[in-house]
Amino acid sequence: MTQILLVEDNEMNRDMLSRRLVRRGYEVLMALDGAEAIRMAQAHHPDLILMDMSLPILDGWEASRALRADAATQTIPIIALTAHAMEGERSKALLAGCDDFDTKPVDLPRLLAKIEQLLAARS
Repeated sequence: MTQILLVEDNEMNRDMLSRRLVRRGYEVLMALDGAEAIRMAQAHHPDLILMDMSLPILDGWEASRALRADAATQTIPIIALTAHAMEGERSKALLAGCDDFDTKPVDLPRLLAKIEQLLAARS
């Protein structure tokens, strides 16, 4: 089963998105902050990471850079999720090591298309 690590500190967002992903047949692991995301990615090697960029302890920008710097996790696709849809956020996410970018609130069909595209490219 395809495993997705969902990194989201907002309980409502985490619950809504995880339930939708599970209904689509994905196994979902969850982390509440960037530091926990790094530990879980190293331990479980998920197929893809959905990374909220505004996180406590270690934000998504730093967590993404750390995951890219680690040989064990550097090839895991990362999709940045942010409520900040300002100009330049996408390129900032790509520079931090993310493979794609999406805005919140999540448009599920659009996000699923991005997930499927990255998973297909990885296999």
